[in-house]
This record gives sequence, structure tokens and C-alpha cells, in this order.
Amino acid sequence: MGKNRITEEEAKKAPAKAASKPAAEGAAATATAEKGAAQTASSKKRVDSAVLYVQSTYNNTKVLLADTKGNALCWSSSGSLGFKGAKKGTPFAAAKIGEVIGDKAKTLGVREIDVVVNGVGSGRESSIRSILARGIALRSIKDVTPVPHNGPKPKKPRRV
Repeated sequence: MGKNRITEEEAKKAPAKAASKPAAEGAAATATAEKGAAQTASSKKRVDSAVLYVQSTYNNTKVLLADTKGNALCWSSSGSLGFKGAKKGTPFAAAKIGEVIGDKAKTLGVREIDVVVNGVGSGRESSIRSILARGIALRSIKDVTPVPHNGPKPKKPRRV
């Protein structure tokens, strides 16, 4: 849109702020800022046990890692990893999701998980297996896939 124009007042204030700090103090401040940023990145919420929700359909697989209260910690899906079309519903894509979530879970300090599986897709088992391959213990697996009892009312017979 054009060059940013600095007014004379702003130009006078900027060097005055920089000159007010001694060089050693400025270097210490940047080192402290970098150290603080590193601490916040590594000092995420530490969780010992978590719940893993796997939703597997014919077209996609979604995985969500939550703490025991239900607050989401991290999630991923085969579409978010770059798989497109029919490849999203494959066991290979689900295994890749499990690897990503497993790595994130290890950085959060998760040691054991309860798994809640929903859906009938082919990625149910492979996503769980790839998370367990990261060294996380499995406590329980619960399948909450909805099952119809009697189904809808059938159509009337056709009269010819």
C-alpha cells in the first residue's frame, strides 16, 4: 500500500528509547526474553494420564488427546497432515496421525492413556497401535460407536 511514514515525533522517541538502555542491560534483556520463551515452550501442562478419542469414518480419521477432565491437549486428522481424497481414510494415514499425537503426548509427559473409539473406519486400530509404539501405556479401550436398535420404519410396499 505504500511506505510506512514515520513522523518526526516517533523518530525522536525511537532513538531516545534505545539510547536510554546500556548495551549490557539490553543484551541481558534479550537473553532473558529468549530464556523465557524457551521455558514457556517446554513448560506446557504436564499430564500423567490422558484420554485419547479416535473418530474413524470411511473418509477420514480424527484423533484428539484430552486430559482426564476432558480439556483438549492436542489433536490431528489425516486431512490436516496433507492427505487428500480417498487416502484420508486409509490405515497408513491413521498411523501417521498416531505418530504425531504420540510425539506430542510424550512432550506433555503422558505415560498412560484410556482410548475411546468412535466409528467404523479402517483407521481405528492403526492409529492406536502407532501411539502405543511411542512408549505410552494403554489402560483401557472403549468403543462408543452408535449401533441402531431397530432402524427406521420401512417404506410402504409399491402398488402397481
